[in-house]
Amino acid sequence: MERLDKILASQGSYSRKDVKAIIKSGRVTVNGETVKNSSVKISENDVVTLDGTALTLKKHIYLMLNKPQGIVSASDSKTEKTVIDLVPDYLFRSGLFPAGRLDKDTVGFVLITDDGDFAHRILSPKNHVVKTYEARLESKLTEPQRAMLQKGIVLADGTTCKESRVKILENGDNPLVQIQICEGKYHQIKRMFAAAGNKVTYLKRTKMGNLSLDETLSFGECREITPQELSEIENGKFFSDFEQ
Repeated sequence: MERLDKILASQGSYSRKDVKAIIKSGRVTVNGETVKNSSVKISENDVVTLDGTALTLKKHIYLMLNKPQGIVSASDSKTEKTVIDLVPDYLFRSGLFPAGRLDKDTVGFVLITDDGDFAHRILSPKNHVVKTYEARLESKLTEPQRAMLQKGIVLADGTTCKESRVKILENGDNPLVQIQICEGKYHQIKRMFAAAGNKVTYLKRTKMGNLSLDETLSFGECREITPQELSEIENGKFFSDFEQ
């Protein structure tokens, strides 16, 4: 059970102060009764309306965004457009942040939420939730390079990266490869390939855990993630679904 004003403030762009004024003015009902007391305790099962429109109460929200190039993975920025700026008004609420960052020029699956505990669970390396990427390389991937990446590699600054899984999707002088990691260090994949003697020219995150990016989402579009899909994210561990 949560206070009415706290629940309402978490559902959209209203501040706690705004919500108190809205409730006091009699614009909110709970289970058909007008409520003017902000401290009334309610649950997600209660029927709450604002100006006659029923609200779908959710403690947290989880969004899948297909991030385009040129967008910063941050909650806010004074100088650049962020992934939060791409969230449409009907899905927006205060406290949203990207659970795991992508570089400005990297595209694909970004999970946006206001649930810090969930974000910690899927991002902590000790939980081994796998993140899957597709990378276009500047030159042919040799078997020694692939072996180095899969075994675990030390970056130029001495940072050690854990084992990964690498599969060639398209051969050639500029191959397309799939790589899976269970960490999220700064520019990790680009730095891993550089340490192995190659270079990433294009990078896309295609999957978090066992949940693939919804290919019906155009760049810049997002949608809610279902409870079942959230389970697919958390259950995607230890490269369990990776095909060698």
